Amino acid sequence: MMLRLYAMTCGWLTAPLGLLLEGESGEIRIPVPCYLIDHPKGKVLFDSGLNAAVLDDANGHLGYLTRYFQPDLDEQDLVARQLETLDLGAHDIDCLVTSHLHFDHAGGHSQFPNTPTIIQRREWEAGVDDDLIAANGYLAADYSLGQDVIQVDGEHDVFGDGAIVCVPTFGHTPGHQSLRVRLESGVVILAADACYFRHSLEALRLPKAGHDRDAMLETLLRLRELQARGVRIFYGHDPDFWKELTRVTAPIT
Repeated sequence: MMLRLYAMTCGWLTAPLGLLLEGESGEIRIPVPCYLIDHPKGKVLFDSGLNAAVLDDANGHLGYLTRYFQPDLDEQDLVARQLETLDLGAHDIDCLVTSHLHFDHAGGHSQFPNTPTIIQRREWEAGVDDDLIAANGYLAADYSLGQDVIQVDGEHDVFGDGAIVCVPTFGHTPGHQSLRVRLESGVVILAADACYFRHSLEALRLPKAGHDRDAMLETLLRLRELQARGVRIFYGHDPDFWKELTRVTAPIT
């Protein structure tokens, strides 16, 4: 079975490093990644990046979040535009796997109004609870769009063949999930915000904020164990790691 994985840069964010690695100082510019997985049974998009509304009015759309995150987004950074470089449109995407509902991961959902999204049940339930929306820094305008939502509990095999599997990595948010992808060269984990940086994993360094710190640490330990067994971890926002990836027009091997 031939499976192709593509990495797309869907904008950048500048944020306090201490927010992402507790105890650090200064600022860091981080990529906003999205991934396309081309499977013989369909095309899967993992996360959707930033909302197009950020182009014209970042403060208006993101509100208080701009105190911590300054977006750098051009028209060509929108995930739909990135897909065009592969001669694909929104209608070509068969399902959207959502790691979690933060603005830089679910913001582009409106570009795929007819695409069903797969999300952990506990994440979706938090995302439609008014109290938890505020507590977790969600923007309901990004994802509460009326599209089909497939709520799953625990591991979920997207096509039933073990090639693309949603893996719970709770902690960062109530129902954060990563994606396990079986390439010809081996297994990779698209970690998303379960593991921001290579240093997060090597030093077991947590971010300053998160839903459940104990669960975050447990997730990092599980990712470290998988890495020791030969699984490649694709860190969620590591600018140095991002430079290593071949992006957009060539699949990752």
